[in-house]
Amino acid sequence: MPELVFFSGTMDCGKSTLALQIEHNRSARGLQGMIYSRNDRAGRGKLSSRLGLVTEAVEAADDLDFYAHVVDHLSSGGRVDYIIADEAQFLAPEQVDQLARVVDDLGLDVFAFGITTDFRSKLFPGSQRLVELADRIEVLKVEALCWCGARATHNARTVDGRMVVEGAQVVVGDVRGETGGEGAERPAEVGYEVLCRRHHRRLQTAATAHAAALSPDVLPIDAQR
Repeated sequence: MPELVFFSGTMDCGKSTLALQIEHNRSARGLQGMIYSRNDRAGRGKLSSRLGLVTEAVEAADDLDFYAHVVDHLSSGGRVDYIIADEAQFLAPEQVDQLARVVDDLGLDVFAFGITTDFRSKLFPGSQRLVELADRIEVLKVEALCWCGARATHNARTVDGRMVVEGAQVVVGDVRGETGGEGAERPAEVGYEVLCRRHHRRLQTAATAHAAALSPDVLPIDAQR
């Protein structure tokens, strides 16, 4: 039976690499898929991994109707055996509904890849809808690590190395252009880092905690009597 499968995890856990691997394995068997991505680090119309692998994809813009796009391709004589949708957290809930319809009405497997929560630990709308609709959810086994060595479970946004918890939900990649505060002479450097829950709660990134020289945590007990 065809399935809508949601592969999820934190940043740096190999989601896009797995998407490219699935595409390679299936195309090597003579199957033809349609690949979609959105806001990929390599640019519009690309699906890329941090390992340097990249392939062409259809940019899943706000106005893209997945079901209509696949039907148009089939109606024009094209072949589709499966669908891959990377960066699925950026999809609108109704676009996830369209992917589910591709599975149910067209009988095609859909493999969606995305992170579940944003830098505030809030669900992305697209990821929330995938959790609600997916036939199967696969948490990727390649574990990203926090700077402390623990398993990373949360995505953090940083500005000049300091974690922030306010701002637009979607700011893609290592973006430059936000101001560095009042009186700043250069744009702030915006980036992302994966953290364990403890250090996400404490707003401690590798830069602010000076991870290389950090002494072990002590219990927060007042020694004075």
